[in-house]
Amino acid sequence: MSTPGIADEPTTWPVVSTRDIHRDSWVVAVREDVVQRPGHPEETFGRLVVEHPGAVVVLPVDDEERVCCIKQYRHAGGGVFIELPAGICDAEGEDPQVTAARELMEEVELKAEHWRRLLTLNPSAGITSELHHIYLARGLSHSDRGDFELHAEEAEIEQIWVPFEELLDAVLAQRVREGPLAAAVLAYEVLKRRGQL
Repeated sequence: MSTPGIADEPTTWPVVSTRDIHRDSWVVAVREDVVQRPGHPEETFGRLVVEHPGAVVVLPVDDEERVCCIKQYRHAGGGVFIELPAGICDAEGEDPQVTAARELMEEVELKAEHWRRLLTLNPSAGITSELHHIYLARGLSHSDRGDFELHAEEAEIEQIWVPFEELLDAVLAQRVREGPLAAAVLAYEVLKRRGQL
């Protein structure tokens, strides 16, 4: 059965009350909303919401079909993960592609001539407002990060170049499991097969 025009529907149910669980000067905050089911004023329930301004993720692919990846320690995930250059959309009102270009330069000292948005995703709509804006970057060349300094986990980033087919195999074999990387790799593969890249 075909479902033409299938799409998510932006909406919000009535919020009876809200309270902050955690909020500080960092980017992420946690609040609890008491929500009412539409048409049922007697039925309310609590939901935790992780507020997040969103993030950009860059799939940098060179002329030899190699992907510039990073290896980075992630405390919450409990390990060192193969990831793509990425960063938080923390400059209010900034176009996500501009943020993506800055993150590419800061994290792996690259710039790109050609940009294409691959996907915009809600990574976990049940708990967070975060969006991931995922871009393909082609026409890569070196770009010095200038006076930007890497701190904390970022100071230990290791940059690696991986042939795209090897990265795809690693995703499908679940050796590489970081969500935004997997989404970017799979979208790139599908668009190539469809002749849309």
